[in-house]
Amino acid sequence: MPPLRGCRVVRSFAHDPAAFTQGLLWANGALYESTGLVGASSVRKVRLRDGRVLASQRIPEPLFGEGLTIWDGQILSVTYQDGQGFRWDAQTLEPTGTFTYTGEAWGLTQDGESLVMSDGSAVLRFLDPATMKVRRELVVTAGGRPVPYLNELQWVRGELFANVLTLPAIARINPASGQVREWIDLSAIVAKSSGGDREKLANGIAFDEETGRLFVTGKNWAHLYEIALT
Repeated sequence: MPPLRGCRVVRSFAHDPAAFTQGLLWANGALYESTGLVGASSVRKVRLRDGRVLASQRIPEPLFGEGLTIWDGQILSVTYQDGQGFRWDAQTLEPTGTFTYTGEAWGLTQDGESLVMSDGSAVLRFLDPATMKVRRELVVTAGGRPVPYLNELQWVRGELFANVLTLPAIARINPASGQVREWIDLSAIVAKSSGGDREKLANGIAFDEETGRLFVTGKNWAHLYEIALT
């Protein structure tokens, strides 16, 4: 089985506890966050130091917002079971277009060539950013067994990091083989942030490519954390 890797909190930041976090991203010196639930789904640009929402757009009902990523100067966000995606200007979050895809969408990231989408299964789909057609599929495994419930995704220097719906840990995935190289243990952070509420799951990974900072948060958490692996 893959080893368990610890982490420590470097710094904590304020996070909107009303945000049912579905996706997290660091780009252009700011955090971008997507939230879920019908009637409360949104895409936001957030200032890290105090959690202030700098810009926000609502996802119209009855859509349920899911993950987001950045591509070609635009924020791309997806929805749960409707096959409906949105394009937003990365600076202003003004809408710039829509797109469609097949199947459910949970998490979303990109590797510089393809969009990478999870759907709650053990399979990740690599999509053409222009057509949203599937280029390839990757089955994620740990110890030879598929890892279901893959959720929020983040590309981190040649690896895929994934929240897993049922686990207080991040899967660190080889994007060529699909094998989980190790688990990053978030159990102490989850226990502190959830207060025992099973709905307040870890879901949100962002990476600052320039500085190497790694951020995590969760659904309805009051804090966002910069963490370092130990």
